Amino acid sequence: MTIPGVEIEHVSFGYGATRVLEDVSLSIRKGEFFAFLGPSGSGKTTLLRLIAGFGMPDSGRIRINGRDATREPPWARSVGLVFQNYALWPHMTVAKNVAFGLERRGVGRAERERRVKAALELVGLAHLMDRRPAQLSGGQQQRVAIARTLAIEPEVLLLDEPLSNLDAGLRAGVRAELVELQRRLGLTTILVTHDQEEANAAADRMAVLNEGRVLQVGAPAELYDRPANRFVAGFLGTANLIEGELGADGFRAGGVALPVMAGPPGRAVLALRPQAITLRRDGGGMLPARVLRAEFLGTHVRYTLEAGQGLRLTAEEPHLRGLDPLPPGTPVGLAIDPAQATLLRA
Repeated sequence: MTIPGVEIEHVSFGYGATRVLEDVSLSIRKGEFFAFLGPSGSGKTTLLRLIAGFGMPDSGRIRINGRDATREPPWARSVGLVFQNYALWPHMTVAKNVAFGLERRGVGRAERERRVKAALELVGLAHLMDRRPAQLSGGQQQRVAIARTLAIEPEVLLLDEPLSNLDAGLRAGVRAELVELQRRLGLTTILVTHDQEEANAAADRMAVLNEGRVLQVGAPAELYDRPANRFVAGFLGTANLIEGELGADGFRAGGVALPVMAGPPGRAVLALRPQAITLRRDGGGMLPARVLRAEFLGTHVRYTLEAGQGLRLTAEEPHLRGLDPLPPGTPVGLAIDPAQATLLRA
Protein backbone atom coordinates (compact mmCIF):
# COMPACT_ATOMS: atom_id res chain seq x y z
CA MET A 1 0.00 0.00 0.00
CA THR A 2 1.31 3.46 -0.92
CA ILE A 3 1.90 5.71 2.09
CA PRO A 4 0.20 9.13 1.71
CA GLY A 5 2.41 12.20 1.59
CA VAL A 6 0.28 13.94 4.22
CA GLU A 7 -2.55 12.40 6.23
CA ILE A 8 -4.87 14.48 8.40
CA GLU A 9 -6.96 12.40 10.79
CA HIS A 10 -9.97 13.95 12.57
CA VAL A 11 -8.17 17.22 13.29
CA SER A 12 -10.01 19.90 15.29
CA PHE A 13 -8.63 23.23 16.43
CA GLY A 14 -9.93 26.40 18.04
CA TYR A 15 -9.16 29.45 20.13
CA GLY A 16 -11.20 29.05 23.30
CA ALA A 17 -14.86 28.83 22.34
CA THR A 18 -14.12 29.84 18.74
CA ARG A 19 -13.84 26.74 16.56
CA VAL A 20 -11.58 27.09 13.50
CA LEU A 21 -11.37 23.47 12.31
CA GLU A 22 -13.89 20.74 13.07
CA ASP A 23 -13.09 17.04 12.54
CA VAL A 24 -11.05 17.49 9.34
CA SER A 25 -9.79 14.33 7.64
CA LEU A 26 -7.82 14.34 4.38
CA SER A 27 -5.36 12.03 2.65
CA ILE A 28 -2.93 13.75 0.27
CA ARG A 29 -1.00 11.46 -2.05
CA LYS A 30 2.77 11.49 -2.22
CA GLY A 31 3.87 13.68 -5.15
CA GLU A 32 0.42 15.24 -5.52
CA PHE A 33 -0.32 18.93 -6.05
CA PHE A 34 -3.22 19.50 -3.66
CA ALA A 35 -5.14 22.72 -2.90
CA PHE A 36 -7.09 23.95 0.10
CA LEU A 37 -9.74 26.25 -1.38
CA GLY A 38 -12.19 28.38 0.55
CA PRO A 39 -13.21 31.91 1.54
CA SER A 40 -11.51 33.96 4.24
CA GLY A 41 -12.16 32.41 7.64
CA SER A 42 -12.76 28.91 6.27
CA GLY A 43 -9.79 27.44 8.20
CA LYS A 44 -7.54 26.65 5.23
CA THR A 45 -4.51 28.68 6.39
CA THR A 46 -4.86 27.36 9.95
CA LEU A 47 -4.81 23.81 8.59
CA LEU A 48 -1.67 24.56 6.56
CA ARG A 49 0.06 26.02 9.62
CA LEU A 50 -0.79 22.94 11.67
CA ILE A 51 0.84 20.77 8.99
CA ALA A 52 3.91 23.04 9.17
CA GLY A 53 4.05 22.71 12.95
CA PHE A 54 3.04 26.28 13.86
CA GLY A 55 0.41 25.07 16.29
CA MET A 56 -0.95 21.79 17.60
CA PRO A 57 -4.44 20.35 17.02
CA ASP A 58 -6.84 20.14 19.95
CA SER A 59 -7.55 16.62 18.75
CA GLY A 60 -6.58 14.37 15.87
CA ARG A 61 -3.27 13.50 14.19
CA ILE A 62 -1.13 14.69 11.30
CA ARG A 63 1.12 12.19 9.52
CA ILE A 64 3.87 13.10 7.05
CA ASN A 65 5.07 10.22 4.85
CA GLY A 66 3.60 7.78 7.37
CA ARG A 67 5.30 9.36 10.40
CA ASP A 68 3.21 10.87 13.19
CA ALA A 69 4.31 14.52 13.18
CA THR A 70 1.49 15.93 15.33
CA ARG A 71 3.77 16.97 18.19
CA GLU A 72 6.98 17.55 16.26
CA PRO A 73 8.37 21.11 16.11
CA PRO A 74 8.51 22.77 12.65
CA TRP A 75 12.24 22.17 12.13
CA ALA A 76 11.84 18.42 12.67
CA ARG A 77 9.10 17.92 10.07
CA SER A 78 11.05 18.30 6.81
CA VAL A 79 8.34 20.67 5.60
CA GLY A 80 8.97 23.90 3.68
CA LEU A 81 6.54 26.82 3.87
CA VAL A 82 6.42 29.63 1.28
CA PHE A 83 4.70 32.71 2.69
CA GLN A 84 2.39 35.14 0.94
CA ASN A 85 4.69 38.14 1.59
CA TYR A 86 7.98 36.46 0.46
CA ALA A 87 9.69 37.33 3.81
CA LEU A 88 13.06 38.09 2.20
CA TRP A 89 15.84 39.92 4.06
CA PRO A 90 16.31 43.22 2.16
CA HIS A 91 19.98 43.66 3.19
CA MET A 92 20.99 40.16 2.01
CA THR A 93 21.78 39.03 -1.51
CA VAL A 94 19.62 36.45 -3.24
CA ALA A 95 22.18 33.75 -2.45
CA LYS A 96 22.31 34.75 1.23
CA ASN A 97 18.51 34.69 1.47
CA VAL A 98 18.39 31.19 0.00
CA ALA A 99 21.20 30.04 2.31
CA PHE A 100 19.57 31.41 5.46
CA GLY A 101 17.60 28.30 6.39
CA LEU A 102 20.59 26.07 5.69
CA GLU A 103 22.81 28.14 7.98
CA ARG A 104 20.26 27.86 10.78
CA ARG A 105 20.28 24.09 10.33
CA GLY A 106 24.08 23.93 10.59
CA VAL A 107 24.71 22.77 7.02
CA GLY A 108 28.42 23.04 6.12
CA ARG A 109 29.64 25.73 3.73
CA ALA A 110 30.42 23.50 0.74
CA GLU A 111 27.10 21.67 0.94
CA ARG A 112 25.30 24.96 1.55
CA GLU A 113 26.77 26.52 -1.60
CA ARG A 114 25.86 23.45 -3.63
CA ARG A 115 22.24 23.53 -2.47
CA VAL A 116 21.87 27.28 -2.99
CA LYS A 117 23.13 27.03 -6.55
CA ALA A 118 20.94 24.01 -7.29
CA ALA A 119 17.82 25.67 -5.88
CA LEU A 120 18.38 28.90 -7.81
CA GLU A 121 18.97 26.94 -11.00
CA LEU A 122 15.64 25.17 -10.46
CA VAL A 123 13.80 28.51 -10.43
CA GLY A 124 15.95 30.06 -13.17
CA LEU A 125 17.64 32.71 -11.01
CA ALA A 126 21.23 31.46 -10.64
CA HIS A 127 22.44 34.45 -12.68
CA LEU A 128 20.93 36.88 -10.14
CA MET A 129 22.36 35.38 -6.95
CA ASP A 130 24.39 38.52 -6.13
CA ARG A 131 21.45 40.94 -6.36
CA ARG A 132 19.31 42.14 -3.48
CA PRO A 133 15.50 41.74 -3.31
CA ALA A 134 14.83 45.41 -4.16
CA GLN A 135 16.58 44.85 -7.51
CA LEU A 136 14.14 42.07 -8.47
CA SER A 137 10.61 42.04 -9.84
CA GLY A 138 7.75 40.69 -7.73
CA GLY A 139 7.79 37.41 -9.65
CA GLN A 140 11.53 37.02 -9.17
CA GLN A 141 11.22 37.70 -5.44
CA GLN A 142 8.59 34.98 -5.15
CA ARG A 143 10.87 32.55 -6.98
CA VAL A 144 13.66 33.39 -4.51
CA ALA A 145 11.27 32.54 -1.66
CA ILE A 146 10.49 29.23 -3.35
CA ALA A 147 14.20 28.51 -3.92
CA ARG A 148 14.93 29.21 -0.24
CA THR A 149 12.34 26.60 0.71
CA LEU A 150 13.56 24.04 -1.85
CA ALA A 151 17.13 24.42 -0.61
CA ILE A 152 16.30 22.69 2.68
CA GLU A 153 15.08 19.71 0.59
CA PRO A 154 11.66 19.32 2.25
CA GLU A 155 9.47 16.25 1.93
CA VAL A 156 6.40 18.48 1.64
CA LEU A 157 6.10 21.97 0.12
CA LEU A 158 3.44 24.25 1.62
CA LEU A 159 2.32 27.36 -0.28
CA ASP A 160 0.32 30.00 1.59
CA GLU A 161 -1.35 32.12 -1.15
CA PRO A 162 2.10 32.59 -2.76
CA LEU A 163 0.86 34.48 -5.84
CA SER A 164 -1.65 36.89 -4.32
CA ASN A 165 0.80 39.83 -4.29
CA LEU A 166 1.43 39.57 -8.04
CA ASP A 167 -0.59 41.28 -10.76
CA ALA A 168 -2.87 39.08 -12.88
CA GLY A 169 -0.55 38.75 -15.91
CA LEU A 170 2.50 37.89 -13.84
CA ARG A 171 0.52 35.54 -11.60
CA ALA A 172 -0.39 33.23 -14.49
CA GLY A 173 3.25 32.95 -15.62
CA VAL A 174 4.64 32.26 -12.14
CA ARG A 175 1.86 29.75 -11.50
CA ALA A 176 2.76 27.84 -14.67
CA GLU A 177 6.43 27.80 -13.64
CA LEU A 178 5.51 26.57 -10.17
CA VAL A 179 3.38 23.72 -11.54
CA GLU A 180 6.13 22.70 -13.97
CA LEU A 181 8.68 22.72 -11.15
CA GLN A 182 6.43 20.62 -8.91
CA ARG A 183 5.90 18.06 -11.67
CA ARG A 184 9.65 17.87 -12.33
CA LEU A 185 10.50 17.34 -8.66
CA GLY A 186 7.52 15.11 -7.85
CA LEU A 187 7.26 16.97 -4.55
CA THR A 188 4.14 16.65 -2.41
CA THR A 189 2.73 20.19 -2.53
CA ILE A 190 -0.20 21.84 -0.76
CA LEU A 191 -1.49 25.22 -1.94
CA VAL A 192 -3.78 27.46 0.11
CA THR A 193 -5.83 29.86 -1.98
CA HIS A 194 -9.20 31.57 -2.22
CA ASP A 195 -8.69 31.95 -5.99
CA GLN A 196 -10.70 29.30 -7.85
CA GLU A 197 -8.82 29.81 -11.11
CA GLU A 198 -5.50 29.30 -9.33
CA ALA A 199 -6.67 26.05 -7.70
CA ASN A 200 -8.26 24.77 -10.93
CA ALA A 201 -5.11 25.43 -12.97
CA ALA A 202 -2.57 24.04 -10.50
CA ALA A 203 -4.11 21.26 -8.44
CA ASP A 204 -4.47 17.56 -9.18
CA ARG A 205 -7.13 17.51 -6.48
CA MET A 206 -8.51 20.00 -4.00
CA ALA A 207 -10.60 20.29 -0.87
CA VAL A 208 -13.26 22.99 -0.54
CA LEU A 209 -13.48 24.26 3.04
CA ASN A 210 -16.02 26.47 4.75
CA GLU A 211 -16.46 27.30 8.43
CA GLY A 212 -13.76 24.84 9.44
CA ARG A 213 -15.16 21.82 7.63
CA VAL A 214 -14.22 20.00 4.43
CA LEU A 215 -17.27 20.06 2.16
CA GLN A 216 -15.94 18.14 -0.86
CA VAL A 217 -12.70 16.65 -2.17
CA GLY A 218 -11.86 15.76 -5.75
CA ALA A 219 -10.33 16.81 -9.05
CA PRO A 220 -11.18 20.40 -10.09
CA ALA A 221 -13.40 19.36 -13.01
CA GLU A 222 -15.21 16.81 -10.82
CA LEU A 223 -16.08 19.42 -8.18
CA TYR A 224 -17.11 21.96 -10.81
CA ASP A 225 -19.32 19.54 -12.73
CA ARG A 226 -20.73 17.61 -9.75
CA PRO A 227 -20.82 19.86 -6.69
CA ALA A 228 -21.97 18.14 -3.51
CA ASN A 229 -23.97 21.09 -2.16
CA ARG A 230 -25.03 24.68 -2.73
CA PHE A 231 -21.90 26.20 -1.25
CA VAL A 232 -19.52 24.26 -3.52
CA ALA A 233 -21.68 24.97 -6.57
CA GLY A 234 -21.74 28.71 -5.84
CA PHE A 235 -18.12 29.04 -4.77
CA LEU A 236 -16.61 27.25 -7.77
CA GLY A 237 -17.43 29.64 -10.56
CA THR A 238 -20.81 31.12 -11.49
CA ALA A 239 -23.90 28.97 -11.06
CA ASN A 240 -27.64 29.42 -11.30
CA LEU A 241 -28.98 28.04 -8.00
CA ILE A 242 -32.70 27.68 -8.54
CA GLU A 243 -35.12 26.59 -5.81
CA GLY A 244 -38.12 24.63 -6.98
CA GLU A 245 -40.04 21.37 -7.01
CA LEU A 246 -39.10 18.18 -8.83
CA GLY A 247 -42.08 16.32 -10.25
CA ALA A 248 -43.11 14.06 -13.10
CA ASP A 249 -42.95 16.89 -15.66
CA GLY A 250 -39.44 17.99 -14.63
CA PHE A 251 -38.19 20.67 -12.30
CA ARG A 252 -40.64 23.53 -11.81
CA ALA A 253 -39.61 27.02 -10.71
CA GLY A 254 -41.05 30.45 -11.51
CA GLY A 255 -44.03 28.85 -13.23
CA VAL A 256 -41.92 27.04 -15.86
CA ALA A 257 -40.55 23.50 -16.19
CA LEU A 258 -36.80 23.01 -16.61
CA PRO A 259 -35.43 19.71 -17.96
CA VAL A 260 -33.34 17.66 -15.50
CA MET A 261 -32.18 14.10 -15.06
CA ALA A 262 -34.33 11.84 -12.90
CA GLY A 263 -34.33 12.32 -9.14
CA PRO A 264 -36.48 11.88 -6.04
CA PRO A 265 -39.61 14.07 -6.14
CA GLY A 266 -39.98 17.02 -3.77
CA ARG A 267 -38.27 20.32 -2.96
CA ALA A 268 -34.81 20.67 -4.48
CA VAL A 269 -32.23 23.12 -5.75
CA LEU A 270 -31.11 23.01 -9.37
CA ALA A 271 -27.48 24.01 -10.04
CA LEU A 272 -26.99 25.09 -13.64
CA ARG A 273 -23.81 26.65 -15.06
CA PRO A 274 -24.28 29.65 -17.40
CA GLN A 275 -22.53 27.89 -20.29
CA ALA A 276 -25.02 25.00 -20.00
CA ILE A 277 -27.78 27.33 -21.22
CA THR A 278 -27.77 27.90 -24.98
CA LEU A 279 -29.14 31.34 -25.89
CA ARG A 280 -30.96 31.42 -29.22
CA ARG A 281 -31.38 34.82 -30.77
CA ASP A 282 -34.10 33.59 -33.15
CA GLY A 283 -36.36 32.80 -30.20
CA GLY A 284 -36.11 29.04 -30.66
CA GLY A 285 -35.65 26.66 -27.77
CA MET A 286 -37.85 25.22 -25.07
CA LEU A 287 -37.95 28.27 -22.79
CA PRO A 288 -38.84 31.86 -23.82
CA ALA A 289 -37.04 34.64 -21.92
CA ARG A 290 -36.03 38.28 -22.23
CA VAL A 291 -32.71 40.04 -21.66
CA LEU A 292 -32.39 42.11 -18.50
CA ARG A 293 -28.67 42.90 -18.70
CA ALA A 294 -25.62 42.08 -20.86
CA GLU A 295 -21.99 42.17 -19.64
CA PHE A 296 -19.25 42.07 -22.25
CA LEU A 297 -16.34 40.05 -20.76
CA GLY A 298 -14.08 39.74 -23.81
CA THR A 299 -14.26 36.04 -24.63
CA HIS A 300 -17.99 35.92 -23.94
CA VAL A 301 -21.07 37.95 -23.05
CA ARG A 302 -22.81 37.16 -19.77
CA TYR A 303 -26.57 37.71 -19.86
CA THR A 304 -29.00 38.13 -16.99
CA LEU A 305 -32.34 36.85 -18.26
CA GLU A 306 -35.90 36.61 -16.99
CA ALA A 307 -38.13 33.64 -17.75
CA GLY A 308 -41.54 32.70 -16.47
CA GLN A 309 -42.73 34.47 -13.31
CA GLY A 310 -39.63 36.35 -12.22
CA LEU A 311 -37.21 33.44 -12.69
CA ARG A 312 -33.77 34.99 -13.24
CA LEU A 313 -31.08 33.04 -15.07
CA THR A 314 -27.49 33.75 -16.05
CA ALA A 315 -26.35 32.50 -19.45
CA GLU A 316 -23.20 33.00 -21.51
CA GLU A 317 -22.74 33.45 -25.24
CA PRO A 318 -19.29 33.19 -26.88
CA HIS A 319 -18.26 36.54 -28.37
CA LEU A 320 -17.45 36.71 -32.07
CA ARG A 321 -16.58 39.77 -34.12
CA GLY A 322 -19.76 41.34 -35.48
CA LEU A 323 -21.97 39.69 -32.86
CA ASP A 324 -23.08 42.62 -30.71
CA PRO A 325 -24.52 42.05 -27.21
CA LEU A 326 -28.31 42.04 -27.15
CA PRO A 327 -29.94 45.09 -25.55
CA PRO A 328 -32.25 44.85 -22.51
CA GLY A 329 -35.78 43.76 -23.37
CA THR A 330 -34.77 41.57 -26.32
CA PRO A 331 -36.81 38.31 -26.46
CA VAL A 332 -34.71 35.13 -26.78
CA GLY A 333 -35.12 31.39 -26.52
CA LEU A 334 -33.19 29.17 -24.13
CA ALA A 335 -32.18 25.53 -24.58
CA ILE A 336 -31.00 23.55 -21.55
CA ASP A 337 -29.18 20.22 -21.65
CA PRO A 338 -30.54 18.16 -18.72
CA ALA A 339 -27.23 16.26 -18.51
CA GLN A 340 -25.56 19.51 -17.44
CA ALA A 341 -27.99 20.18 -14.57
CA THR A 342 -27.26 19.05 -11.00
CA LEU A 343 -29.97 18.47 -8.42
CA LEU A 344 -29.02 19.38 -4.86
CA ARG A 345 -30.79 19.11 -1.52
CA ALA A 346 -33.12 22.02 -0.82
